[in-house]
Amino acid sequence: MGNSTSSIWPQVISKSQVAEPRDLLLSRRGFCAGLLAAGALSWEALAQPAADFQLNYLVGSSMFGETALAEILPQVRQTGSTAIDIWPRKHGNQREQLDEMGEEKFRELLDSQKLRLGCLTQYKLGPFGLENEFQLAHRFGCRTIVTEGVGPKGLSGKELKAAVAKFVEQLKPHLEKAALADVVVAIENHGNGLMESADAVRWLVELESSPFLGIALAPYHLPQDEAFLATLIRDLGPRLAVFYAWQHGNGCMTKLPKEEELLQLPGRGPLNFTPLLQALKDIRYQGWTEIFMHPVPRGIPILESTAAVTAEINRSRDYLSKCLSQLT
Repeated sequence: MGNSTSSIWPQVISKSQVAEPRDLLLSRRGFCAGLLAAGALSWEALAQPAADFQLNYLVGSSMFGETALAEILPQVRQTGSTAIDIWPRKHGNQREQLDEMGEEKFRELLDSQKLRLGCLTQYKLGPFGLENEFQLAHRFGCRTIVTEGVGPKGLSGKELKAAVAKFVEQLKPHLEKAALADVVVAIENHGNGLMESADAVRWLVELESSPFLGIALAPYHLPQDEAFLATLIRDLGPRLAVFYAWQHGNGCMTKLPKEEELLQLPGRGPLNFTPLLQALKDIRYQGWTEIFMHPVPRGIPILESTAAVTAEINRSRDYLSKCLSQLT
């Protein structure tokens, strides 16, 4: 299932470039053609030299807790990012802020900082409740919505494959709506659910070939083994839409001293990200990379001040830059 072609999920495309939904449930032979039609691949991207590999950074609004968007957005470009990922409660409240201020005001805030809406994260709506989010995303030229899979947990083998197949069938009409809005639904390998294992993620992309279904990969929820994670990245290839630069460290489910909580971040905990970035380079990954962690409790900033949050994101970005310098 490995693939060396790239994905460019951040690319904004026009409605005229999108294939009709009936054309998007593709055979394997038509997969790359469908990606090209959807704007998820371009011939220019396929021709891009591997030596030019860089990460396309995205800032998760939840890193700032419930801080006002007007305060967060001026920080985004300071982190080397060009876009914001908007989270709702309980992890933040910027999605609710967007509704309160209205789309026109939100667009003005984005424009004032020369930013774009890169992603909407919507776990609470789930994969079957995103229709309004598709329309919002389309109005802002946002091509990515992250959510989680739905189904039983703790499965393996044939039972897991059957459960993922059932989820895929349930998802098909929603992917057709996503296609009409030019949006990729990125399913995270969320812990304690259907998609909690690498096998589940592999089955998902094996059983559904639509270029409007992608994976948001969170190493935190998987074995903290660099070779294992790098292999999974290569297996996902062009279906990888979001990469969370996020490790397990000492976890995020109980309150810990701040220095231990920060071990989730690249360069803080023990996970070596260099092999993961090498795998991203090998597949010529051009999707979003989001430096990420969860605070305890949810909904607070990862550090007390907005400036401190920005500095901590940049600390991780500096570490990832050092990893990038070691790639072959």
